[in-house]
Amino acid sequence: MNSPSPLSDALPAGTDTLRAPEVPAPDLLDPSPQSRVDLDAVQQAMEFAFASGVSGGLFAEALQKSIPANSRWEPEAFANDLFLEDFVSRCYLVRIGGRTLQAQVPHLIRLLATPPSTRAGVDHRRAIAEELASSPALRSEFEQLYVLLCRFRTGIEGATLNKRFDQNRRQLDLLTLAKQIFDRMASGFATATSGLARLSTFGSQVQATEPYQSMAQLLHYDDNLATLDLRVRVGSDGYIRGFQISSLKENEKNIFFASPWRRWLSKLELVFRGFQFGDGEVMARLIDAVFDGIVRYLVHFVQLLGDMEFYLGALGFRDLSRAAGLEVCLPTLVSADSPRVLTGLFNPLLVAHGTRAVPCNLRTDRHSATVLITGPNSGGKTRLLQSIGIAQLLAQAGVFIPATQARMALCPALVVSLIQETRADQAEGRLGMEMIRIRALFEKLPPGAMVILDELCSGTNPSEGEQIFELVLGVLTRLRPQAFITTHFLTFAARLEREMRIADLRFFQVELDQHQQPTYQFLDGVATTSLAQRAAERLGVTGDQLLSLVERNVALAEKAGR
Repeated sequence: MNSPSPLSDALPAGTDTLRAPEVPAPDLLDPSPQSRVDLDAVQQAMEFAFASGVSGGLFAEALQKSIPANSRWEPEAFANDLFLEDFVSRCYLVRIGGRTLQAQVPHLIRLLATPPSTRAGVDHRRAIAEELASSPALRSEFEQLYVLLCRFRTGIEGATLNKRFDQNRRQLDLLTLAKQIFDRMASGFATATSGLARLSTFGSQVQATEPYQSMAQLLHYDDNLATLDLRVRVGSDGYIRGFQISSLKENEKNIFFASPWRRWLSKLELVFRGFQFGDGEVMARLIDAVFDGIVRYLVHFVQLLGDMEFYLGALGFRDLSRAAGLEVCLPTLVSADSPRVLTGLFNPLLVAHGTRAVPCNLRTDRHSATVLITGPNSGGKTRLLQSIGIAQLLAQAGVFIPATQARMALCPALVVSLIQETRADQAEGRLGMEMIRIRALFEKLPPGAMVILDELCSGTNPSEGEQIFELVLGVLTRLRPQAFITTHFLTFAARLEREMRIADLRFFQVELDQHQQPTYQFLDGVATTSLAQRAAERLGVTGDQLLSLVERNVALAEKAGR
């Protein structure tokens, strides 16, 4: 539309075809900035949403289709057994100002389950997490920026920002939020030394572009067309008796300003030329032109929101742990030949469900070893395996782990098998399913991987189970894994410890107190008893208890038959 109007004459030359200069994505997850979302698809969806006011799920859909980091980990090898979804939804919380905000849980699960394959990628994330944790000011800026992004998402996805729906007003409010986001990015992170500095760089580069300047001028025009001074007369009863305009000063410096005579002539000319539209329609055209210029930067908000939730979730996990009297840390990363040290290791799944978690300490002389863990049922062995797996997962992702101090080595893969489910359609019995489990383990296992297995070979008789167990351990050694395996084959484990025919075997046992109760701590060595009798007594499965139940049932049956 090229017809003159009070506003269109003030439109900067070329606004219809403003080109947004390329600016690197404000990527917070990778050392080399990259876009993991389909920017063209997001731009199309955002343009439709801006124009129509309807696009529910734009952010979630784009993040769901995003490309994860260049990771070698396979989530299906560990996610279910570590209850990763439960951990993220209960522990990895985005909390700001005492409120829990709705995060993109599926996206967070993907980010944690596909950690970067390079040390540089891990270090990049660790530096950001550490700076946010150590600087309350930067964390506050980060949280406020996230709140603005959430408000923008709410507005663009269809919810009106004003009670009375007005398309121009809604779009101007969205542009106002966009400007606030760019401005906060530019000013709020100027002192950052980690990857957070990219936010300041991105915001400043956008501020220097012509599309941003046009947006700022339009918003300033909308907000400050003129300054009006009034003199109000008030009676003794408190009611206004009248008012008088003392001064009226129009904002002539704004590029969208048109003088009164020019506005009158433009409208008169439009009437003579047969055009029947008002300033509202012209304002809509201006808004569209400004949005077309700035939208190429707005599309980065989608990925940025997902990246920010990754770090806010890590901080939320830290806060949750501290509220339970537990500490987390960023582990010191060492080589696989170095000792493993985990101090104050706890299971966050217990914290999530309100159960008291008892921290424990673990130390092995090297990471590339296979550790056999023995001890009674309900002694904490499976919980320990979960804790180790979650700690490794979070360490690889570059965020806080559930321990007060740690020295850990990264690994190329994680394989966890804790849950043995019986399916109605399974073709094999317990022994066959155990063989399938072992076969699947070695199909997925590269050298140096972490392996976590609960009750290996428990589905068959001890003599055959021990033979298969020893075979698995011998083959595993060739891969130099970081392996943790629980077993109730105590005699077998004691023989392995005594003979030491398999290289790099280490042994932990559940510590018992003076009353033969588990302390949920672990010592070197092999347990001498599984305390099955004590477990039977605790669960009501002694001879006397079972006989009492039988006699009760017989008495009830005789009584019913009379």
